[in-house]
Amino acid sequence: MVDERWLTGFRQTVDDFQCRQKGNGHVVSIKVRVESGCFHREHSPEAYKIIDARLRRPPERAEIIEHESGPELLLYLAVTAGALSLAKSVVELVTEIFKARAAGIKKGDHPRDPLVLIVRRVDEKNEYREDVILRIGQSDVIDSGVIEKELNTAIQETLKRREQ
Repeated sequence: MVDERWLTGFRQTVDDFQCRQKGNGHVVSIKVRVESGCFHREHSPEAYKIIDARLRRPPERAEIIEHESGPELLLYLAVTAGALSLAKSVVELVTEIFKARAAGIKKGDHPRDPLVLIVRRVDEKNEYREDVILRIGQSDVIDSGVIEKELNTAIQETLKRREQ
């Protein structure tokens, strides 16, 4: 069950982001969340040094929001010629977040709980959906090809459901 206050805030954040976009597209949230504990600057300073360096080149039509549980990327995915897939820069950023977490732990960041990759959205009926698509522990191999495939599959499924 999702906390209603949180859900109201999430819907407002998505709506605000949507209003700042131009063209025909969809807003999707990609959340990197720690399974337990925190994943933010206070407990993961080494990881955030790496993430901050990567954010000097943020993906287009994206907004990164820091949360205590981990970063969230709001993306505006433009529909072009009926096709939709993530930009390479988005996949690279998500991959870099996972790698930064692992590197930070090696340098002493705490806690060490696994991260989960989540695709979230609010549909035209204002209904909330969340799909956990991947779980990566600190010693797991971080494969950008797997991340890209899982994200694109989840986003395609998200948009199919919107059209039904």
